Amino acid sequence: MKLNEIKDNKGARKSLMRVARGVGSGKGRTAGRGIKGQKSRTGVSINAFEGGQMPVYRRLPKRGFKNIFRKSLIGVNVGDLQKAIDAKTLAADKEINAVALMEAGLVKKVKDGVRLLGNGKLKSKVTIRVVGATETAKKAVEKAGGELIVEPIKKTVLVKGQKTSKKEAKKPAKKAKKTK
Repeated sequence: MKLNEIKDNKGARKSLMRVARGVGSGKGRTAGRGIKGQKSRTGVSINAFEGGQMPVYRRLPKRGFKNIFRKSLIGVNVGDLQKAIDAKTLAADKEINAVALMEAGLVKKVKDGVRLLGNGKLKSKVTIRVVGATETAKKAVEKAGGELIVEPIKKTVLVKGQKTSKKEAKKPAKKAKKTK
């Protein structure tokens, strides 16, 4: 077989129907849209219109609630931490936080923080700084002889590849104006 002999299987590519190209084409005159009226024209927006009857989206009651203050935490399992430590992508002797987890590839985007989950086993003695942790995760870290630091949620969004600058962390406080 040569490159110039490569072709699709029979029936793999179907040619488009060219509408409104004369009566002889089979889809001429009305282009398959029927006779006249609003639906035969372009730009029709009557999807939910039911002829004046109360539409279904208004007949049914409203359901649910969307909490605008909800925090979206990224879950990381204890077993995944141990796999990363074994693969030498995470250093067990250094503190493990959101930035270290991103560099190790366990987390792609830290929205409101990282929550430690208790699935798996932890053998290494580590210090972990997260926003939240389950009871099983706390027990697993303590059993391995490590330390778990749970801190409040910060409002910064970290994205993989983004560098945090030291200037932003050390912004000087505004001086108070002297009054006489």
